[in-house]
Amino acid sequence: MNAAQYAASAQQDTFVHDRLPPADAMPRMLFDRPELKLPARANLVEELLDKAAQKGWAQRPMLRSSAGVLTYAQARERVDRIARVLVEDLGLVPGNRVLLRGGNSVGLALAWLAVVKAGLVAVATMPLLRARELGDIIDKSQPVVALCDARLLDELELARKERPVLATVVAFNAPDRADSLESRAASRPGDFAACPTAADDIALLAFTSGTTGKPKAAVHTHRDVLAACEAWPRHVLRAAPDDIVVGSPPLAFTFGLGGLLVFPMWAGCSVYFPDAPYTPEAMVKMMNEVGATICYTAPTFYRQMAPHAKQQGLRTLRISVSAGEGLPDATRQLWKDATGIEMLDGIGATEMFHIFISSAGADVKRGAIGKVVPGYVAKVVDDDGNEVPRGTVGKLAVIGPTGCKYLDDARQANYVKAGWNYPGDAFMQDEDGYFIYQARADDMIITAGYNVGGPEVEDALLKHPAVAECGVVGKPDEERGMIVKAYCVLKPGNTGDAAMVKALQEHVKSIIAPFKYPREIEFVTVLPRTETGKLQRFRLREMAR
Repeated sequence: MNAAQYAASAQQDTFVHDRLPPADAMPRMLFDRPELKLPARANLVEELLDKAAQKGWAQRPMLRSSAGVLTYAQARERVDRIARVLVEDLGLVPGNRVLLRGGNSVGLALAWLAVVKAGLVAVATMPLLRARELGDIIDKSQPVVALCDARLLDELELARKERPVLATVVAFNAPDRADSLESRAASRPGDFAACPTAADDIALLAFTSGTTGKPKAAVHTHRDVLAACEAWPRHVLRAAPDDIVVGSPPLAFTFGLGGLLVFPMWAGCSVYFPDAPYTPEAMVKMMNEVGATICYTAPTFYRQMAPHAKQQGLRTLRISVSAGEGLPDATRQLWKDATGIEMLDGIGATEMFHIFISSAGADVKRGAIGKVVPGYVAKVVDDDGNEVPRGTVGKLAVIGPTGCKYLDDARQANYVKAGWNYPGDAFMQDEDGYFIYQARADDMIITAGYNVGGPEVEDALLKHPAVAECGVVGKPDEERGMIVKAYCVLKPGNTGDAAMVKALQEHVKSIIAPFKYPREIEFVTVLPRTETGKLQRFRLREMAR
């Protein structure tokens, strides 16, 4: 990037800037495509919301719920009123961190947009987090104000008892309370000028979902988010203004923030937010009721929705986006059989903001996630960072217009090496340039000298009619180093006995190389997952040990 692309920071509170990785630990960034050459001074909410009128979208629907519809113009007015509360009532200055706590809702979306428009740093948290986990996030990010859904105040109040830095908590989704965010904002004018942030000023801290232990805070700038809009949404998703988007990932998770707020705004389409979390059956019903055309959720949820989708039909749905964890081919085919829709798979990372490998429609290749998204470069490398021959398993390395910047965390050195981002995944690239997921790099099972990817065994198990869900890990073994162990949740009406173990083992041997079969199978009622639906294999490994 040349010097002309930089601008002086508008953030008076330099807490995050001061805790960015040193220059030699930062990711290499690519902005070589025309659409990625963004101005040196940019506020992402000004670009996506304030400028919607210039694109003819002012009266188009933006945020939908059972309570009604907000147009882009109406949403902008509400965002501006909230921003005034933050700056004028609460005295916040650009760069201050604001913790946001709530399930997906119009209220949370408006609050997030107001925080970022005011030049503040959004620290969104998963709604199911408890006081101890919230305390860790407060300790790391040092927010001075929290905006919290009125229904979720208890755990936050517990978390801040011994943390005076969090001086103020304001409830939202509570219009009847005189001190709520809505009540305060109602008396404010709706014409707030966006903070003139540098494109490289901080927009958000995204805490990782904890599949591998203690979460880390990934820093994303206004440029990062706008660049992400110009990559996967432009080249792969290709949403249109008439699209209605639904999904399950929380806005606190970058998969949800991109898919269910930022990317729809970039395309001028609308999002429907539910009143409560869905069951798979209720989500299928809701998609039909609201005329949803794009859905985002994790593979497990698609698998659970498939029988209901087959029974009820999905009359308007045209795009099904799967991410958050590996998509087994068995799930892809189950969904395609139920709906006729080819799943749009992708792999991204909290550290990279969103998806960087993906393919849609006719470009989908069975068994592969896809090709690298325009704007990014990806390769499969060995332990020394050298690219390996096509068809060889190695570690994924990526560069592009976004990259990992951990807040004050020594683990930066594990993720960024010589400017390349290492998301921690084992991949193979074929001769056609498609990337084929093998496992998380630390989930590769080395048994008697053979490499086995847990997701491949899981995919084979899921093809058995008795298996509802499964997780596969390596279990330490004196003779083989490791053995393949499977944890299976069976569908109702099936018994987890020795005969079922034998049947599943033989089934796997008939589908993939026999040495990959699970030598141990344990039947469980539930698998450990994060709030975003990702399987926590590190917990399964702990169980196996």
